[in-house]
Amino acid sequence: MRNRLLSLAATSAVFMTLANPSWAQENPVVAKVNGLEITRSDVVEAQKLLPEQYRKIPFDQIFPTLLDSVIDSHLSAADARKQGMDKEDAFKKEMQRIERQILQRNVLTKTINAAVTEESLKSAYAKMTASASGNSEIHARHILVKTEAEATAVIADLDKGTDFAELAKTKSTGPSGPNGGDLGFFGRGQMVPAFEKAAFELDKGAYTTTPVKTQFGYHVILQEDKRAKAPPSYAQAEPQLRSELSQAAGGFYMGELRKAAKIEKFLPKPPMAPETGTKAN
Repeated sequence: MRNRLLSLAATSAVFMTLANPSWAQENPVVAKVNGLEITRSDVVEAQKLLPEQYRKIPFDQIFPTLLDSVIDSHLSAADARKQGMDKEDAFKKEMQRIERQILQRNVLTKTINAAVTEESLKSAYAKMTASASGNSEIHARHILVKTEAEATAVIADLDKGTDFAELAKTKSTGPSGPNGGDLGFFGRGQMVPAFEKAAFELDKGAYTTTPVKTQFGYHVILQEDKRAKAPPSYAQAEPQLRSELSQAAGGFYMGELRKAAKIEKFLPKPPMAPETGTKAN
């Protein structure tokens, strides 16, 4: 039954195309408003302006509603012109603002596209991987307690041969305690400075012999392993590199324009403090 319905739907689509040859075109006329032609591409552009959740709706499903919206926009715009609203100063000012924004967007897009090429992206990736080649990451465990005395007692237990992971399960107040204080692998910049410094200074298999204080309390840290940090693949790094290069290209472009321009700013003076009569900071 399902196959028969699909076959009928396909046959219907063929007959629609034969009956209306314009539907076979790439960009057919889908409506006329007082003689003005509206094409399929006009409706497609309208779809692009929808909020994201509505853009996900299949085009064929939302097409009738979008077409009505485009028709309404042409009708209301024509009526506004008939009333002379396109001649009003407020309208002209708004159009100037919109024109300025579109031109800025277009010139920035052109500038960024010229700068952010496959070659520049691969060059940036090569520099990133070269700078990251000396980076390392460690696998550590820790036991977090509230006081220095408690941390010192933990170290004494470890010196006696108590298993670090088992001790973390019973003594640590941190969220990793139930997992034996396991923090997994991490690189520099991922932990608070004091913790990071102590953890990276340890030899593999060693633990801190004095408590490490941070804003969270007192830590006893064990370094379980150390390895070279593998850089992300080009595919993984490309979106971030593209964003960074785009920002740099856009910033450089605007900076050069500002250098060549004469810019004067007339900022409002800071208000006077009500009692002292001095300028408020």
